[in-house]
Amino acid sequence: MMTADAIPEFPFDRPTALEPPPQLAELREKCPVSHVRLPSGDVATLVTRYDDSRAVLADPRFSRNLAREGAARLATTEDGGLFNRRKDGTTDISEGQGHMRWRRLLSRWFTARKMEVWRPRVQAMTDDLLDSMLAKASPGNLSAGLALPLPVRVICALVGAPAEDQDKFAHWSRTMLTLTRNTQEEVDQAYQEFNAYVSDLVDHNRENPGDDLLSELTQITDTEDGRLSQAELIATVRGLLLAGHETTSNMIAIMVAMLLSDRQRFEAVIDDPDLIPGTVEEVLRLDSTLSAVGGVPRYLTEDVTFSDVMVSAGSTVIPSIPAANRDPGKFADPDQFDPRRQNSNQHLTFGAGPHYCLGQPLARVELQVVLGTLARRLPGLQLRDSPEDLRMRIGAMTGGLQDVWVTW
Repeated sequence: MMTADAIPEFPFDRPTALEPPPQLAELREKCPVSHVRLPSGDVATLVTRYDDSRAVLADPRFSRNLAREGAARLATTEDGGLFNRRKDGTTDISEGQGHMRWRRLLSRWFTARKMEVWRPRVQAMTDDLLDSMLAKASPGNLSAGLALPLPVRVICALVGAPAEDQDKFAHWSRTMLTLTRNTQEEVDQAYQEFNAYVSDLVDHNRENPGDDLLSELTQITDTEDGRLSQAELIATVRGLLLAGHETTSNMIAIMVAMLLSDRQRFEAVIDDPDLIPGTVEEVLRLDSTLSAVGGVPRYLTEDVTFSDVMVSAGSTVIPSIPAANRDPGKFADPDQFDPRRQNSNQHLTFGAGPHYCLGQPLARVELQVVLGTLARRLPGLQLRDSPEDLRMRIGAMTGGLQDVWVTW
């Protein structure tokens, strides 16, 4: 472990937006369990190897509840940010039996088979947004025209919210995910507005059920698990929004930038559409920009050993997903982009264990539809700027790229 006077500031700087910080590979090889200083000033433990990161994500002894004494705060706001914030009238569905009950109720809906039913709807939304973008002529801002609006449209449809409210959802999502960007007052207001809106939406969908997830959840009368409370339903919609909007928006832009920065990757998909699923998995595995901190932190409730280093109970541990996904101990030639890689979908981008991302089938559908549509409709697609000129988005828990401009 590093000495106290050598604790580096985290997140690390990177040479270019699409390249991971070189410190991650160095730490993974020489110091896989290390201290880092967060934007809040607090110190956390960073693990960079695949097996350690997977253990942090999957072991139920490692708590996601950072709203406790001694947990490291991530953000510069008084509440410490999304993971540290104490629940404000909504239910905590992130831990224990309540979490498992919640997952059982939702997992019936988020199956790969059910998400395939959404593929035509996602395709129609994608084509509509692309039509609007193409009507404005080249060059176009792919982030603003497609990557940002598509997932929030999908989320609104998923929970039965009017499409015209998508800008509200986008605003609430951005504000709740602040790291250094928003004030405490702005964050509190976003939570209050969001909770009030969703509470009204739950009431409306209960009385006027549609074919959306939220309507279905309001009608559940499960003999084992019972129905979800109003507070649990609000927490569910918030989880769907925060996990399904900004992260997927960022990943669409990242995917396009990653494939066009080495255009052979995009041309391979044009020539062979069967490579779309494998290409999406490699993008998910190799991306290092999606999360500002690299992975959802955990609070250790007992002493644990990672890579022969004992980490004390009471520590906050961050699994570095970008480092783990390039671990040569797990992936052969890990820095190589290979859409035919046999185990690429074993990446940790969607987590692992009890907190494995419920919405990952839908995220995969969105990414596959976007890639297939761009390859089919815009085979001449190119980045307007050089990959070195792309810039990271800063100030939020989610990272991602600033505007990605393309020509066609």
